[in-house]
This record gives sequence, structure tokens and C-alpha cells, in this order.
Amino acid sequence: MTTPVLQFGTSRFLQAHADLFLSQARDAGQAVGPITVVQSSGDQSRSNRLAALAQGFQVRVEGIRQGARVQETIDVTSIDRALSTATDWDEIRRIFVDEVDIVLSNTGDTGFAVQPADSSRTFDQAMSYPAKLTQLLRARFAADARPIQIMPMELIVDNGAVLKARVLELAQDDAAFQSYLETDVIWVNSLVDRIVSQPLEPAGAVAEPYALWAIEDQPGLTAPCVHSAVQIVPSLSEIEALKLFVLNLGHTAFADRWLASQGDPAELVRDVMENAEALNWLKDIYKNEVRPAFALAGLAEAFDAYVETTLERFANPFLDHRIADIAQNHPQKVMRRIQAMLDFAADNGDTSPKPVLTGIVARCRP
Repeated sequence: MTTPVLQFGTSRFLQAHADLFLSQARDAGQAVGPITVVQSSGDQSRSNRLAALAQGFQVRVEGIRQGARVQETIDVTSIDRALSTATDWDEIRRIFVDEVDIVLSNTGDTGFAVQPADSSRTFDQAMSYPAKLTQLLRARFAADARPIQIMPMELIVDNGAVLKARVLELAQDDAAFQSYLETDVIWVNSLVDRIVSQPLEPAGAVAEPYALWAIEDQPGLTAPCVHSAVQIVPSLSEIEALKLFVLNLGHTAFADRWLASQGDPAELVRDVMENAEALNWLKDIYKNEVRPAFALAGLAEAFDAYVETTLERFANPFLDHRIADIAQNHPQKVMRRIQAMLDFAADNGDTSPKPVLTGIVARCRP
């Protein structure tokens, strides 16, 4: 058994995203994968999920695509092995050195957080993901192995550059190893997007039809597979702006409206989309307060298409997305999404009035 792809993370998101895409690519005859999945947390409560991943699982895709309802179940068979850093470290290191061409990761919000154990020169389960990766890269460097491509999928801007910087920091005592990290490792920035609403047991997930894996191009880049959801782009900045200032801004605008009216804790995004007044209110924000900035940035056509897709995603009749969940940490989200949108508008010379957005920001300022 040889697995050219090593994946850190066992989340339902990865199951309905990269694992699904590679499985479909393999079914279409592409010579990609298979995958060894690694659980880096060592969480014993997820041992059943870990064991089930290599047996194959299903992803249910439910929602609206181009105005039509979609309901389909897809078998995912791209994973051949599932291991844990807590119990299988030596085998993971062997696979990393001998087999792997591409490393994927989606290790959650805390995966990159610095840990006290990171400074150890020997493996410690308490290490962060970047420190564990550094241990594996040291082993590959020592074995004089071929170049490797690292593709983090965490929701961090410039995630490849951020991960590279942390690994270089951990390697600062070894100039030769640092040179290897600069020359023989390709660090890839990417942006991923798909709403995965619930897990299936013991493995599998329910997801919306929309999916995106945007990968920033660079010399030597290898696409993980050819798939309709995988886009190789010269820069992620356009896609990041659309996601942040359309999808995320729309969610936060709904949350602000819900908070102001002391809304029902059980209210869902799709419930709001069935309210003509609320829907027209959001459409007016997009048209009159957000679109002018994208038009001045030369992105009007991309903006219009993305708004149409976003409204379909919001109206997904199968997705139970609670406004109360979106409203958590609301002031911080307003600054990251709406104030940042106002800054984006100013940077592009847009001086048109934005009464709703500026009002939201004013209410949330410290």
C-alpha cells in the first residue's frame, strides 16, 4: 500500500471536501491519492470515526444548485489508512518519508496555536500541528527524500505562508534544514468553502452542493486533482474579498437584525430568506452598499454571480443554520466583515452612502 497524500484532520468538513474530491477524481480515472488520514489530537473518543474512515463512507449533498433542488449520496473511497499521532507516530513518520508527495491539513481553530511542547527536539503528542509537521520534515530532510508539497486548509489568510513561517521559526537552530524548507518544500496558500451541516455516524457527512477549493498558483505547484470545485488562481485576494464581504457580511447583517429584534433562538437562515422584507433588505445592502466598491475594483461581474450563488446557499431548505450561532462573537465579526468592507470600499475610491453598514458598525464599536 502506498499513499501519496497524507491528511492531518478527520473532520466532517474534510470528508465532504478534499476526501470527496479525490475520491471522485479517482473514480474518473485520475492517478491521484489514495490518502492516509492522521488524527493529530489523539482524542480517543473519536476512535470509531478514525477506524471507519478507511472502510469508506458516504456524503449526502443536499441543497439548491442553479435553482434546482439537489439530493444525492456519494460513496467516498479515497482513504486507505487512518492513523493517530498518539499511537502510530513511527508508522506516520515512515509514510511521510517514503510515500508522501502532498500533505493536507485542517486541524481546527487551535491547530496552529503555539504549545509549550513545541520546543522539544523529540516528538511529543502535546505539540501543535506545525511542530509535529516540523518533526516529520526533519525526518524527510535527514533521509534526503524528494521535494514535498504542503497544503494547509485552515481558515487562515495566507495559510501556507503562515505555516511556513512557524516551521522556519521552529527550525531556526539548523541552517541546512531551513534551506531545505525554503527550496524543497512547496508551501501552498488556499481558501476552502463548503457548509457541512452535520456528521453521519460513524463516518460521513451532510453538505451543501456548493464547494470551493481555491489554490494560489506558484512555480512547481501540483494540483491535488482535477475537479470542478478545485480552482488554481493567480491570487486569492478576489475570492477572499467575495467570501468575506458577501457571504460572511450577509450572515453578520442577518445576525445584527436578529439581535436588534431579540429574535427567536430557533430561527434559521433559511427562515429569514422566506421573509420577503428581510430578503429585500439584504438584497438592497448588496446592491447599494457593497456592489459599488466591487464595481470600482473591476469585479462587478464576479460580484453579481457570487451574490446569486450566496442567496441560493442561504435558502438551502435542508440546512439548519441558526442565526443564534452566527451571532456569537458578533462585535468581533462586525469589525472583521463589515468594518473591513467599509475599508475595502474606501481603498477602492467608493464614497457612496452606506447607512445600514455604518449603522451596524456604530452599534458595535467598543
